[in-house]
Amino acid sequence: MNIYTSYAEVNTIASDPQSQKRFDWNLIRTFLVALDEGSLLGAARVLHLSQPTVGRQVAELESQLGVVLFERTGRGLVPTAMAQQLVLAARGMESGALQLSRTLSGAQTQASGTVRMTASVPVAAYLVPPLLAAMRLALPEIQVELVSSNQVSNLLRREADIALRMVRPEQATLVARKVGEVGLGAYAHRSYLARSAALNVAADLLQHALIGSDTDSAILQGFHAMGLPVRREAFVLRSDDFVVQWQAIRAGLGVGFCADYMARTDPEVQPVLAGVLKVAPLPMWLAVHREIHTNQRIRAVFDFLAAELPKVL
Repeated sequence: MNIYTSYAEVNTIASDPQSQKRFDWNLIRTFLVALDEGSLLGAARVLHLSQPTVGRQVAELESQLGVVLFERTGRGLVPTAMAQQLVLAARGMESGALQLSRTLSGAQTQASGTVRMTASVPVAAYLVPPLLAAMRLALPEIQVELVSSNQVSNLLRREADIALRMVRPEQATLVARKVGEVGLGAYAHRSYLARSAALNVAADLLQHALIGSDTDSAILQGFHAMGLPVRREAFVLRSDDFVVQWQAIRAGLGVGFCADYMARTDPEVQPVLAGVLKVAPLPMWLAVHREIHTNQRIRAVFDFLAAELPKVL
């Protein structure tokens, strides 16, 4: 089956007198998001709708097409064979709609309006706000919607206009600029260091209370790369939320690892093993859709961040 056959099948179903007389093309997006997320709850989160609303929209599309698209199971949604046949044509409809949206968005020439940004939680909470305060003075007619999430938002689907990422986007339709590197290191609060043994070499960390991740194994792998046999049990606090880890460091719970830009916000937090413990920095990329890059307000925000982020990193 090719894309032309798929379009023909969708049009045939939509025009079939046995199906509903009105075919709502807007429901295609709900169908695709439900397919990608694998559940009504996941689709509801992406679409910012309630789960019952998404369920009704999927059911309405099935009614209008006269086919069953999903099997409802305890583990979520399982696409039927018909759904698999229609998905290519549905992707084509989505692509056409987004192309139209980008064309209209790019036609806007004034540096005013709303720009939607996405960044990881620590970046959004600690690095971005001072930049937004400065940008407010430089671009007073622009409002910002900031999505703080460790999940990578989809720029191609317009879940965000601009993204700050720690990995370079691979999609050819995205423009990405490396704006610097995020330095990382081991830190502890003065109160903890005052009551704990001295830290002179990396192996000394084995004698300290450590703060680390739960399911993310990056810190454990770092210890193993140094030849230190650290296990999960060595962490007195395990959390995949980096803001939680940072607050635990500030509270004097133990030694943790965080970005240098976070540590600079609290003078009571001190680096440990500086110059001894080598932690590879993370690259930071500023990404925007290639076509949206011609939009005046998005271009203005992109250029501002591209100029200012290297200074704070």
